[in-house]
Amino acid sequence: MQAAIATSVLTGGTGGIARAAVRQTLTQADLLRFEPLGQVTLLHFTDLHAQLMPLYFREPSVNIGVGSNAGVAPHLTGNAFLHAFGVAPDTAAAYALTAADFSALAATYGRMGGLDRMATLIKAIRGERPGKTLLLDGGDTWQGSYASLQERGADMVAAQNLLGVEAMTAHWEFTYGQQRVKELKAELKAPFLCGNVKDATWGDRVFDGTKMFERGGIQIAVIGQAFPYTPIANPRWLMPDWSFGIEEDRVRAEVVAARKAGADLVVLLSHNGFDVDRKLAARVAGIDVILTGHTHDAIPRSVMVGDTILTAPGSHGKFLGRLDLEVTGKRVVRHRFRLIPIFSDAIAPDPAMAELIAELRAPYRPQLDRVLARTDSLLYRRGNFNGTFDDVICQALLTERDAQIALSPGFRWGSSLPPGHDIRLEDVYNQTAITYPAAYRTTMDGATLKNIFEDVADNLFNPDPYYQQGGDMVRVGGMSYAIDVAKPIGSRISDIRLADHTPIDPAKSYVVAGWASVNQGTEGPPIYDIVTKYLESQRVVRVPDRQVVRVTGADKRGISS
Repeated sequence: MQAAIATSVLTGGTGGIARAAVRQTLTQADLLRFEPLGQVTLLHFTDLHAQLMPLYFREPSVNIGVGSNAGVAPHLTGNAFLHAFGVAPDTAAAYALTAADFSALAATYGRMGGLDRMATLIKAIRGERPGKTLLLDGGDTWQGSYASLQERGADMVAAQNLLGVEAMTAHWEFTYGQQRVKELKAELKAPFLCGNVKDATWGDRVFDGTKMFERGGIQIAVIGQAFPYTPIANPRWLMPDWSFGIEEDRVRAEVVAARKAGADLVVLLSHNGFDVDRKLAARVAGIDVILTGHTHDAIPRSVMVGDTILTAPGSHGKFLGRLDLEVTGKRVVRHRFRLIPIFSDAIAPDPAMAELIAELRAPYRPQLDRVLARTDSLLYRRGNFNGTFDDVICQALLTERDAQIALSPGFRWGSSLPPGHDIRLEDVYNQTAITYPAAYRTTMDGATLKNIFEDVADNLFNPDPYYQQGGDMVRVGGMSYAIDVAKPIGSRISDIRLADHTPIDPAKSYVVAGWASVNQGTEGPPIYDIVTKYLESQRVVRVPDRQVVRVTGADKRGISS
């Protein structure tokens, strides 16, 4: 009951944000309204992807769950999501949490996020709860923007230090390479907790796994879990000496050790992904809280797995998670969670953070503001299959690389743009800012293409979360296919056709362009240059409605129009 009351300001259950925003009187006080509880307040954000500024970010309209995770949070979209969490349509909460009527609602509620706004909220909560707050960063913070790529993550470490981050874990951070991670770790004024990263030869731990904190008289053990499949989802050659993994036994041992060391509260700061953490919580006893990340899920209530509390605060700085805990006898006896939506126009920017952001962006201002084209369509990425920004990238590959088929990785990061907005160079880098950007051009036979799609589909739709090793489905251009997500590996993909509806022949070769290959030595111009050149040639972007992927076998609660 208390958790429901705590989230009602977001979902509209007791008025607050939903009605206030409809009257266009949303205030910072509305966003901060919360009834404190207990001795400890955990503040959590994750998957910032180097986004310092307010932005638009459309949540998915396709987020399919399989096996025991079908039809439950976070695998709910559209009306199913609104119904499950008691969110009224056409409200601020509906805009923040779903893709429903996104373009129209964006015009009313505006951009979200901005690290200067998040800093304001964090300072206010710290002022309200002196000596009781702990700010934790779930990783994917150093990568995802033009400036972070140029600075190789240094700008984001400066921002974390000013924000007062007290511990973090990691994933995309590792794509800067081993040496750079060590350099940035030395600059970070907080523990870099990645206990599941080991020396690949000797098995020695590379980073600390656990850090003890005292807040409100409670001893808190924070265990850090980096993304366990980093060398599979990203290039192994960037971290050749390190191994990763879920390592249940290690997590279990760290929990036991933390309790023996006097921990009253055990928190797993995780970049496993929500479904992996749900399984882990059911198998490893003694974890009080899992602050989850990687899958970019924004869930407005805590989820219980036995005695373990799971929370998911979304991505790109749209939300700040607040979890208040009452601890007695080394047990959480009560908790209250609030997913705070960061409506940029309603929050006064923190002056110190705003000054730092301006300083960090100043050297790159001409590039960031360079207008390439205008969009007449809603551009977005997030979802299990092609988004419209993915369609633009694929069309750029087809055009500029003279290919029959385009493949683009199923990344979840990248801001959105409503119709009528300029597309700036910064927007292109928000979709493409990686350290292995070569846009290759090669030939593949039809059988190889099918095998690629089958492999990626199993990473996403294997019913065992521990085998879900990547992001979303590879995005495609110049072709279409059908997928039955309920079938086993090797039999999900069928009816692969070129854009003119010609069936793809398993024995025939096709010219394929793509980017973000994990293979060392891949050659080709950077993808951001390819997309920039294409957009400048178009000037106005219109993405037609088209059925690139035909989906069957899926729980419909994870698919909305």
